[in-house]
Amino acid sequence: MSEDGKERTVELRYEGGSHPLPLLTGTEGDEAFEVKTLLAATGKVTLDPGFANTAACQSKITYIDGEAGILRYRGYPIQELAAGSSFLEVCYLLIHGELPAPGELKEFSEQLRANAELPAEMRTMLDALPRNGHPMTLLASAVNTLAAFYADTTDPHDTEQVERATILLLAKLPTIAARIYRNSINEAPVAPDESLDYVENFLRMTFGELSGEAELDALFVKAMDLLLILHADHEQNCSTATVRVVGSSQADLYGSVSAGINALFGPLHGGANQAVLEMLEEIRQLNGDVDSFIAKVKDKESKTRLMGFGHRVYKNFDPRSREIKGLASEILARQERPDELFELALRLENKALADSYFTDRKLYPNVDFYSGVIYRAMGFPTTMFTVLFALGRLPGWIAHWREQRLDPAARIARPRQLYVGPAQRSYPGQA
Repeated sequence: MSEDGKERTVELRYEGGSHPLPLLTGTEGDEAFEVKTLLAATGKVTLDPGFANTAACQSKITYIDGEAGILRYRGYPIQELAAGSSFLEVCYLLIHGELPAPGELKEFSEQLRANAELPAEMRTMLDALPRNGHPMTLLASAVNTLAAFYADTTDPHDTEQVERATILLLAKLPTIAARIYRNSINEAPVAPDESLDYVENFLRMTFGELSGEAELDALFVKAMDLLLILHADHEQNCSTATVRVVGSSQADLYGSVSAGINALFGPLHGGANQAVLEMLEEIRQLNGDVDSFIAKVKDKESKTRLMGFGHRVYKNFDPRSREIKGLASEILARQERPDELFELALRLENKALADSYFTDRKLYPNVDFYSGVIYRAMGFPTTMFTVLFALGRLPGWIAHWREQRLDPAARIARPRQLYVGPAQRSYPGQA
């Protein structure tokens, strides 16, 4: 609407006619041409591979300005949440829309603690799965199976069941992830401890014990909490869009989140921090020759890529990367021996940011550039990196699924296509 209350429109002109398109404006950011009447009115559709220019919904959850390097959850800047909030508080904010009062946060935390244990039959099932299977494959399977163990929480039309499913997913995903990891290294699983907070409990279930040095262990808990906050939501990314698409069919929350986990598992989406470590290992094998590696990246004939730089959305510094770099420095400074890969990462960042080849292309460090270095310092193998991403992204997936559930404009997702195959032809002998 315009300031005088009249609908704003633009005129689409094409050979043979024209059609008015409403022009919608959000709270901040892009404006949108509403094209939902286009096919019926004109017989034409839009073509947008990858949906890079298509808004599939209206959302109140996360705002991103890629040019300015802005990320906000429910209006709160990520830098402020990273400095003053906790992952559980951010979970509550994303899912319920407002920061919790102290009593609400306490009750939320207690609900998660009380529901962290897995049913005995599910523990048996997880222990029977192939121990050499990728943790993301096992995680997606386990989440899907929760619908069978808690069949009375699968009705998307029942608000009480949705609330219960929300708590069960948030409470049990860390327990599932930790058990998958323990099985993969042939160590006995560690049961959840209701006396511990969410992040500390996950780390204990995963490692049993951390370094044994109290201050360093506190840093690990702080780092894990921060990384989960920074990954908690990121608007309509591939996995979140997948959760919404699956949920649009009125699939339950478990099946929708399981689909999101599988989308996140794709190497173009959730595997970037692992790729950064592999890149740093490659540079180490070049005797730490950062200049030679950068030259290979800039060589148009080479297929070498600078991993951890640039982003589909951000054309400036990823606001999440600033928070992580300082914490990585703090953790690695406490280790007995210098971390060679971290030192290479610092040198690589300095070289790239001083090179107009990268800055002109707006290739700045993103959230994945330092997160893998931190996970490695904590003791996680690279196969668990995407699982940790999923743990962080879970509240965002839940928030989007719940928002869509209550959206009166929501419809089952059914994209159109532009057919470019053969025209009608006759089967041999049927002419």
